[in-house]
Amino acid sequence: MKNQILALIADEHGNIFDVPNFEAVGRVGEKFFKLKPEDLIKLPDSADLMFLPERRAIGFKRGEFVPLKGRAVSAVLPQGYTRTHLPAFKKNSHAQILPLYGYTAVALYRDELYVAALCTDENRKWDPAHYNGRELKKFIRRVKRDLPDNRIVEHVAHCSTEWHCLTAQNLFYRRWECGVPTSPTCNANCLGCISLQSSECCPSPQSRITFKPTPDEIADVGIYHLSHAPEGIVSFGQGCEGEPSLQADNISAAIKKIRATTSRGQININTNAGFSEGIKKIVDAGLNSMRVSIISGRDDNYQKYYRAAYKLDAVKNSIRYALSKNVHVSLNMLYMPGFNDRADEFAAWKKFLSELPVQMIQIRNLNYDPDEFFKIMPHDENFFGTRKFLHELKKIFPALTVGNFSHYIVNDE
Repeated sequence: MKNQILALIADEHGNIFDVPNFEAVGRVGEKFFKLKPEDLIKLPDSADLMFLPERRAIGFKRGEFVPLKGRAVSAVLPQGYTRTHLPAFKKNSHAQILPLYGYTAVALYRDELYVAALCTDENRKWDPAHYNGRELKKFIRRVKRDLPDNRIVEHVAHCSTEWHCLTAQNLFYRRWECGVPTSPTCNANCLGCISLQSSECCPSPQSRITFKPTPDEIADVGIYHLSHAPEGIVSFGQGCEGEPSLQADNISAAIKKIRATTSRGQININTNAGFSEGIKKIVDAGLNSMRVSIISGRDDNYQKYYRAAYKLDAVKNSIRYALSKNVHVSLNMLYMPGFNDRADEFAAWKKFLSELPVQMIQIRNLNYDPDEFFKIMPHDENFFGTRKFLHELKKIFPALTVGNFSHYIVNDE
């Protein structure tokens, strides 16, 4: 009994129970699988457990997948872990769309909680223990004194305390990667946008910036951070903004001002890369690294998610130009088990990476309701599984780094 992998359920108060004699089930794409020991790792310390309202858990017994009398339970993983299975559930007909989290199958195994995931990166900088300390408010006051009347500082101070954003907090801790939001507008309408959602979807977990910072405001924050921070990164394109390349004039002017003052650290942009003219202007100003959000190497499936005002070819053109200028390029691959690892998607990834030899792929567990996602994407059960997908990527492209975190790539002088 101890070595059985047992299903979990939650009651209406969120109390979690195992269900004796029912084995745990995970989901890949739209297909259920009985979870096996090789699918599981221990629940990471900083993971969160959630129950899924209006969704009955699924268990496995005597060769059948059976709806259980209790709500489905899921885990939300910290960065550094890639889920392999979604939670298995049967949705009520009146169920509302789930909030924007990356739901992962969880089970009881050997009297402990386990999740269906892989540890795919390790970076002490993003350990939650380094954030939300008692001294944070004191540090916020210090930076506000040092950079008075700077609207970016005011905005990221709010992000630090209200949304607990880690890149926002790093400005005040004077270290590592510091988010510098710049753009209130976007050229895409992503299904899982975390700063702006249509009323029929679900609440965004944070609010978008409402102003356009000036080049001086941007540069002042950049110079301040890179002058103080060990392994400092100034990073445009945060969760609280739209597409930063739409503010290319302001960003490029700010980069030139930063580099006229300090050569320290790294200047990065997180972007959909769909506005190629803006990307070129920012690259030419002195950009060091670019992380491109992407979900598919196929035009049709890319558009189903991004619903963008540009085409995938524009993204490729931006990446091609950045690589030609020696910019370090990562793909921020939004990952849903049973989608990215499909055979046709994998063929498209091979072609994409052969044409555009980026240095890194950062896997991101896609924060979106899986039922809603697979309503939009065409049905296909011909998938590899996450473990094989990542293994095959590394085998075909051995120079490619596959992980979860942005890596510091510029040495301080």
